[in-house]
Amino acid sequence: MTDQDRVELKDVDLSDLDRFRDNRAWAQFDTLRREDPLHWNPEPAPNSGFWSVTRYADIWAVDKDSETFTSEKFVNLEEVDDDLMDIRRSILETDGQRHLAMRQLVAREFSPRNLMKNYEGILRELTRRTVDEALREPEFDFVSKISADFPIQVLARLLDVPMSDTGQLIAWGNEMVGNTDPDYTRHRLDSPESEKYKHLPFRSPTTQDVFDYGRALRDRRRGGDGKDLVSLLANKMPADGIPLSDRDFDNYFLLLVVAGNETTRHAISNAMLGLLRQPDQLRALRSDPALIGTGLEELLRWASPVYHFRRTATRDVEMHGKTIREGDKVVMWFASGNRDESRFADPYSIDVTRANVDHLTFGKGSPHLCMGNGLARMEIRLMFEELLPRLLDIDLAGDVTRVRSNFVNGIKKFPVKVAVRG
Repeated sequence: MTDQDRVELKDVDLSDLDRFRDNRAWAQFDTLRREDPLHWNPEPAPNSGFWSVTRYADIWAVDKDSETFTSEKFVNLEEVDDDLMDIRRSILETDGQRHLAMRQLVAREFSPRNLMKNYEGILRELTRRTVDEALREPEFDFVSKISADFPIQVLARLLDVPMSDTGQLIAWGNEMVGNTDPDYTRHRLDSPESEKYKHLPFRSPTTQDVFDYGRALRDRRRGGDGKDLVSLLANKMPADGIPLSDRDFDNYFLLLVVAGNETTRHAISNAMLGLLRQPDQLRALRSDPALIGTGLEELLRWASPVYHFRRTATRDVEMHGKTIREGDKVVMWFASGNRDESRFADPYSIDVTRANVDHLTFGKGSPHLCMGNGLARMEIRLMFEELLPRLLDIDLAGDVTRVRSNFVNGIKKFPVKVAVRG
């Protein structure tokens, strides 16, 4: 960061979505880590404000301690009415034994051993198809042709749904995660109209379309012996003996549709953009493809596809000489922790030879560690292993546009021009 990029502490506002759209959040994170590592950020009504935690060590400590910092009061900045919490609760908003039992329903499918055994060959072939199709043109949008196309094909395979449905799944994911971006949704979270849909996740009527789609799949697969994720949710009993209710299934399926696509998509986009802007690192990966495997964690640190997750204090807590009160929102800015100079030397530079890149991208050490982290790692590795050796050259061919969100670090448009090896 240069002196021109610096933001005065009094000017920091992490609720200003336009700053994230314009990629101006990083200087604010720098200021907070340096000057105010536990920072109170007011919010527009009806929200009540939140504490920002921006240093690596503090984020890790909060995320590990689910007794003091619970997910039960929801995990993004929206403040959900008490009477609607159980209606909208997913595995993300569940702690303790119930959370563990719900994770175990599909956790085996996402284990590294199972992924290597059952999916790597299939996913490599899907990757090649995506790359082949994209590279037929000398100019294309990297997001639509590469980043969005590949993860959604993988998700369709895991859910066992027709490939013809992938466009709809992408649109639904955009609508949910981009619910503060006018290009992605007609039902913005920050619009008065959203009050009519406050009983639905993301305050979007589109959520009901996802629910209906998922329930139709479940009803057809009940009693079967399928191994796809929908069949597992339809037919397995959680370890705590409490079956999934219709609402449990709805919210679980919605999470799979969103998380199974969006995180990997934005990680691939941000990693590729970072490599274009630091071409020495791109050259290093192209000249020594073995570095793709070892450099993967560095790319994930750099990409930080999710800016934050929120917790809620269950008791008064002292931190950095301030008191977090019971009931206060506490926001862990993972993206900031991944740029913490006390943890990562020269954090704004990609270094694919960096050792021991113990980043926070998937929720390191947390009971809520992203279940799909192994799959995401495999998808990103396969994409760069298949794409980079095919390229003689790749450059930007226009402006990059970002999602207007302080939750997902997303790229909407990313035009590139390529030269391909013969």
